[in-house]
Amino acid sequence: MSPTPGTVLLSGVVGSTAYGFAHAGSDVDRLGLFAAPTEDFHGLHRPAESHVTTEPDVTLHEAAKWCRLALTCNPTASELAWLPDELYETRGPLGEELISIRASFLSAKAVRNSYLGYADQQFRKLLTRDTSDPVTRRRAAKHGRHLVRLVEQGVRLHETGENVVRLPDPERIRELGERIADHPADAEPLLAAAAERFARPGVLPAAPDPRPAEAWLRRVRAAHYTPPAR
Repeated sequence: MSPTPGTVLLSGVVGSTAYGFAHAGSDVDRLGLFAAPTEDFHGLHRPAESHVTTEPDVTLHEAAKWCRLALTCNPTASELAWLPDELYETRGPLGEELISIRASFLSAKAVRNSYLGYADQQFRKLLTRDTSDPVTRRRAAKHGRHLVRLVEQGVRLHETGENVVRLPDPERIRELGERIADHPADAEPLLAAAAERFARPGVLPAAPDPRPAEAWLRRVRAAHYTPPAR
């Protein structure tokens, strides 16, 4: 991970590698969360909540910001707590604790809004792509893949309570994404079917339980506090 003020508590490889889409030449995306020194919150200016670099592609969120994102079921942020074990690169004791409370961040409405909302964004991007150009055609295929991924991950999460980051059949999703890139209308039945399944009762609570996150964050702050010298 890239240098950052504070201590990285949990980090790993996300994105296409995690989903099973990666191929030779694919970028490797990393995501993590860190604890800023607690005393840095006591002054006039608060510490930066995110650090983003390219080459390498690394995004790090401060612990409180990551919790806020996860409580909205943001798909990109949330997957950090659901990665396959081999994709974690940093997994300290507080990171382990966070993984153990990951289900408490979930709620039915937020999962539906986030996953269907992001899938709809991908669909709208598809409608503006000129696929006669090879570069934009590749981007359209990426939008198609991620649209299918978001729909399938979101519905599974709604119905089972499990966020399966490593897709069981990535080649099928890749092929479907390619087809949708050329024929965006093919995505409409997928989106409609997902909306129908989200409308049925699932296993997730109506609202998340923020208490485990609050208690965890207070342990993070206590662990990363250095009293001022007298």
